[in-house]
Amino acid sequence: MKIIQIKASQFFELLKMKDTSMWEIFAQMIDGEEKELIFLDDEEKILFNYILPKNLEQLNKDREQFAKEYAEKLSSLN
Repeated sequence: MKIIQIKASQFFELLKMKDTSMWEIFAQMIDGEEKELIFLDDEEKILFNYILPKNLEQLNKDREQFAKEYAEKLSSLN
């Protein structure tokens, strides 16, 4: 499995500038090989990681699961 390290602040700033979602970027990275994306803070500490799947079908399932979990976390804050 290929490991890709990403500076989180720069990545999310780029998404804002390009007005695109992280899922669109992830879809462009799919090439049949699983990849581990490691998101780092500005001090190179690991914030979180994500295993990029081999296909778009699994990516879409991941996106749906993420949206569900995110909505649940937001509702628990209110």
